[in-house]
Amino acid sequence: MQTSVTDPPFVPIRRSGWPVRRTPRWAIAAGVVLLAGGVAVGLSHHPSQGERASDLTSLLTTLNTDVESCSGGVGDALAVLTAIQTGASQDVPTAISLANLGASNCSPANNEQLDDLTGVQVPESLASFHLQAAVKDVIDWAAPDAGQVQADVAKVLGQRGKPGEQAAKAALARDLSKLKRQREVVYAALRPAISALSPRSKPPVLWVTARPSNSY
Repeated sequence: MQTSVTDPPFVPIRRSGWPVRRTPRWAIAAGVVLLAGGVAVGLSHHPSQGERASDLTSLLTTLNTDVESCSGGVGDALAVLTAIQTGASQDVPTAISLANLGASNCSPANNEQLDDLTGVQVPESLASFHLQAAVKDVIDWAAPDAGQVQADVAKVLGQRGKPGEQAAKAALARDLSKLKRQREVVYAALRPAISALSPRSKPPVLWVTARPSNSY
């Protein structure tokens, strides 16, 4: 005989706890309206003159901080060159080493501060002044222009009393003039924003000339 197997009777599972209420449609609609309003307020916000001035001074500080080590190196290299040429120092090897070190320091690959400079983004509040181009101009001032000037100083010192000395001096004069022109490009790009928002602010210091030192 075969015994028939029957399924147990179906018993519906009873839910426990409080019933879950569905969110009313009017609440969803209200949330959408509030979100849209918040977005609209954000888009319609116009920074005040004071906010824009603060953004500008912050940008200028960043530019100066990131380029100052390279800029100071230019001044130091020219100072030791003057010291050697005037007889205030006889330590040519140290002067050459300092100039070469400064040239290397004006490369973003060797200088963390300059590397940071390549990632600087101008605040949106200053968009009308198109200052992102000025940031690039500062980078160009440092690399390759400032680095090249310091490399030229090292060559002039290395060629003292040799046939290549005059050619090295001519190259230094040429590259130094180029560095000065690039500095004016930077200042011209920043001047309108400084004049309009913060007349007392200063552009980044490009090329600090130190006094000749008897150490070199």
